[in-house]
Amino acid sequence: MDRIEIYSAKHFRGEVIPAPDKSISHRAVIFSSLANGRSVIKNFLKAEDPFSTINAFRALGIQIEEKNGEIIIDGRGLNGLKEPEDVINCGNSGTTIRLISGILAGNPFFSVLTGDSSLRTRPMGRIITPLSQMGAEIRARSDNKYPPLAIKGGHLKAIRYEMPVASAQVKSSILLAGLYADGITEVIEPVKSRDHTERMLPSFGAEIDIKNNVISIKSSPELKGNIVEVPGDFSSAAFFLVGALLIENSDLTIKNVGINPTRTGLLHILQEMGADIKIENIRFVSGEPVADLYCTGRKKIKALNITKEQIPSMIDEFPIFCIAATQAEGVTTIRGAEELRVKESDRIKSMASELRKMGVEIEEYPDGLSIKGSSSLKGAVIESYNDHRIAMAMSIAGLIAEGVTTVNGISSVNISFPGFFDIIRRLTH
Repeated sequence: MDRIEIYSAKHFRGEVIPAPDKSISHRAVIFSSLANGRSVIKNFLKAEDPFSTINAFRALGIQIEEKNGEIIIDGRGLNGLKEPEDVINCGNSGTTIRLISGILAGNPFFSVLTGDSSLRTRPMGRIITPLSQMGAEIRARSDNKYPPLAIKGGHLKAIRYEMPVASAQVKSSILLAGLYADGITEVIEPVKSRDHTERMLPSFGAEIDIKNNVISIKSSPELKGNIVEVPGDFSSAAFFLVGALLIENSDLTIKNVGINPTRTGLLHILQEMGADIKIENIRFVSGEPVADLYCTGRKKIKALNITKEQIPSMIDEFPIFCIAATQAEGVTTIRGAEELRVKESDRIKSMASELRKMGVEIEEYPDGLSIKGSSSLKGAVIESYNDHRIAMAMSIAGLIAEGVTTVNGISSVNISFPGFFDIIRRLTH
């Protein structure tokens, strides 16, 4: 059965090692496939989305195997990909389809990218526009808006592109196309988005320059195989962090968490709200800052107003932040978050709908929500809309609700965090 019953938790205690970082796992596979020689990826996230990226590169002629828990990739260089024999299915993964599009734009063959029903509703014009300006021929469904994408790649020219919306996926797609373009490609961000691409690509040999929010990449570097160790995913850790914050008698340590500053907006917002979270044992793993987080629970927290500038650093944590907001003193407002309407689900609409079922007073705006805090949650039958982050966030809500909460559509959690519910059971028993 694709559902789970959640009961009120008396405590939330123990030690957690979160799932490996999904964004970094994707990029490690992509960059390794474009490099010359062998690369090894340690602590790879073995979940559906990253495997979509692996399967895509296998279809493009790259040899990838799993051995002793590691992913071994024999890259063939920037120009070593081959034309796929069939349509490439990117599953539910927006990262896969957008980043690979940038690479295929620079390769002189024809390919088609598609995905599941959710991915086929996600906007692709934001990558089609810059990649077309660079010289790629791309066609998509519904007047070039949605997948499938048909791409005829070839000779590209460098561009200077000012992004209308901050998006790490769009930025990365353009930078990857820039590897194949004549000259220096520049991307200008309105607000800094997650920077895993800029951190990792130079370790393979790419030449990237960053000045404020302008990222430049030189064409035709010789990329070389590398060893990448993937840290724990902050977006996965966030569910446990909020659980520990809201459940009485909590005492939780989360080990080996990536604390890249472009990803940890939620951490600092929770601290500003009054959460007792300690950051310890800071170190670097494969160019990414990593730490252990320690949190104790049920300290009073206060409501905050979240602005457009804060959204990019907590874009994936929006659903679980909404759960924290239900318990804060006062009214929390979130504005400038219209990007959340085109994720795996319309996350603004989804969270408003499901939290109302649990008794929360909530107002929906085109670009966000206002949430009345100090709410006594009531158990309800919750729909996840086949969105992994909605399913996990509403499961945490069930732990602080009175009665039984049933969450439907929990198989979606396998997209990013297989084993999530096993950890929840361990921490609450």
